[in-house]
Amino acid sequence: MRSRRIWGTAAAVAAGVSGVLVLQGVVGSPTGSSGDDGRTGGSGEPVTAGVRSAALKVADGGRSAASGKRDVAPFSMLGVTWSDPSARVEGTVEARTRAAGTDTWSNWLVLDGDSGQGESGAGRGGTEPAWVGPSDGVEVRVRAGGESSPVLPEGLRLDMIDPGGVTTARMEPAAFTEDGPTGEPSASAGPAEPVTPAPEVTQTPAEPAPEPTGTRSETATGVPPTSAAPSAPAPASPPASSAPPSASPAPTVSVPPVPPSTAPRPPITDRAGWGADESISPEAPGYLPGGKVRAVVVHHTAESNSYTCDQAPAVVRGIYAYHVRTLGWKDIGYNFLVDKCGRIYEGRKGGVDRPVMGAHAYGFNAETTGISILGTYTDTAASTAALTSVARIAAWKLGQYGVNPAGTVTLTAGDAGRSHSGKTWAKGARLSFPAIHGHRDGYNTQCPGNRLYGQLPTLRTWAAGPVSGLAVTSVAGAGQSGTTYYTKAAVTVGWKASTPAALVSRYELLVDGKVAATTAGSATSAKATLALGTHAVAVRAVHVSGKTATTAAATVVAETTAPAFTTKPNLALRTGTVNTGAVPVTLKWKAADAAALKEVKLTRPVAKTYGPTTTSASHTAASGTATTWSLTARDQAGNTATASVAGTPVILQESAAKRSGTWTTKSSSSYLGGKSSSSSARNASLTWTFTGRSAAWIVSRAATSGQAHIYVDGTKAATVDLKSSTTKYRDAIWTKTWSTSGKHTVKIVVVGTTGRPAITTDGLVYLK
Repeated sequence: MRSRRIWGTAAAVAAGVSGVLVLQGVVGSPTGSSGDDGRTGGSGEPVTAGVRSAALKVADGGRSAASGKRDVAPFSMLGVTWSDPSARVEGTVEARTRAAGTDTWSNWLVLDGDSGQGESGAGRGGTEPAWVGPSDGVEVRVRAGGESSPVLPEGLRLDMIDPGGVTTARMEPAAFTEDGPTGEPSASAGPAEPVTPAPEVTQTPAEPAPEPTGTRSETATGVPPTSAAPSAPAPASPPASSAPPSASPAPTVSVPPVPPSTAPRPPITDRAGWGADESISPEAPGYLPGGKVRAVVVHHTAESNSYTCDQAPAVVRGIYAYHVRTLGWKDIGYNFLVDKCGRIYEGRKGGVDRPVMGAHAYGFNAETTGISILGTYTDTAASTAALTSVARIAAWKLGQYGVNPAGTVTLTAGDAGRSHSGKTWAKGARLSFPAIHGHRDGYNTQCPGNRLYGQLPTLRTWAAGPVSGLAVTSVAGAGQSGTTYYTKAAVTVGWKASTPAALVSRYELLVDGKVAATTAGSATSAKATLALGTHAVAVRAVHVSGKTATTAAATVVAETTAPAFTTKPNLALRTGTVNTGAVPVTLKWKAADAAALKEVKLTRPVAKTYGPTTTSASHTAASGTATTWSLTARDQAGNTATASVAGTPVILQESAAKRSGTWTTKSSSSYLGGKSSSSSARNASLTWTFTGRSAAWIVSRAATSGQAHIYVDGTKAATVDLKSSTTKYRDAIWTKTWSTSGKHTVKIVVVGTTGRPAITTDGLVYLK
């Protein structure tokens, strides 16, 4: 069993070891809770987060600080903080943790050195909080590295948070222990100093805001939170169309109205839904002094993407505790938070549909709303689900105040500042920003990370509309020739879009400019029945903002005229090797269509498909067997026509011929029927008589083979040379075809070629 030193016992504090523990809360899952269901551990009650703090040991003249490996009570989130909220660590802050109940340590995690000053009432400065999952061991190291700040800020300490609902043990009061010779507190230590809670931080209003048009109180004292009522909790993801209005504020307090939006409200998990402990932030919410959200600032937080989606509410609770109990903000800094699965969480209280003053973009809180994606996105892109939800919030919030999410806005700096790119400004300066921009644009921080920052143009496009990447991808039920589609009547049109479905209000299928079908924004196809004729078919997408995009029109012709065989199918013998079971034949046809012929299919005796310009094909047929050849012509619309032809190949052996001159009989399995006739005598002849419409002479060939004259119906038709560099048997070397079947004679006569007079024949095949 491994030995652990726990941060730590009261005796260790009394013994005078370095380090201070501040116990800011005792935590555990609510009684009877079996886990975190995304609201309050399944109980509907607030979940109290515990925060432990321990000073870091500073060395190297104030240029480095570290904790060494420590055993600690269970926690799931950490951050490094310092006394001056306006200071920042210009160097590296790293931490690693041990998974609870194991000996497994994580890799070093780099923390963003500045979470942002947040609001002027901040009690401390700090890194972004890092979600590390249930852990019971920790090590931290910090090193200065900036030219303008060669030493670390004072008051460095490690803050560990148990947000509840994820750890299995309660955090018990303990003091910090430093490694000693034995690793155990001294037995002779004097009485322990009492461990006291950290002092409450006095809250002050946010940074000076620009002069608003008209008069409005910046902080609406006494306004009850709109979503923190302990009575029956709302669903974690209420439908956007049925989102309840904010609770009515006290009648004596002036609060901004709830303007309608050009985009629907997305489902939002309220504060009760993620288990907010409202007792730690009792101060009433504040509202934007101008009463108008003019821009959205995108953030990342939690420094890790390893959380599960079921843990996301606990991550939100951890950030809440870190902002309020560690940094001394009056509430969680962000107006909205989004997990990597795309679930949206209400952040700072005051009403998600009102212009609540956040603490997320110091100097520009007075005119913006802040959305943070849980995770770190320096080297990893945000998920499509998360980006989609951010775009939905941005479209809804900016739509309440007539701001184009793809446009630019001018904001007034509430304090002097500097951006991550090095741009500086003075208090009161008027600066131009994209309506949706990253935290780094208005503050010197890496937030929201390089990869997420690179996704902001896409986010703006999704939020602003119209739907992008819209294109017709298919027209099912129709054939295509060139750029034109052909159908009998019914078609199913498919499309694609790069804008997520959640930001699409609906799709409309247009036929000749009129709506033929309407689908949901999640659909990717729609059906229509077309009248005979030529039509222009397109798809129109309606963005949640009401903006529309329409695809280029596709030309679709509806027609029911069948194709025709302008040349009926016919058969003819062809050259090639002859077997009794496979006589070479050629099938010919010609088909045409008034609109567009698609194909011709041979359906029997075998299945083959041919293109619209093919008019013949080579096949074989068994001798002595009548075979029917059936063809189907199909046009692009699906109309069809059929035609067929029948034929029987018949083999006539050499013995069936009438002979003249000298012939000898040869026997071999290579010959048709096992025998052939051969002659070297000049003018020796063989004559076959038959009734048919096609004939082919079958011979054996070699390098010594001679020539023969061929007479058809008494007329010389050809002289054929049988010489071949390779030996061939049963070779149909010559063919003749007639337009109709009739009685014919074929006579072969030996030429007696000098040096190679011999010819050898297997017989004749004809088609009847």
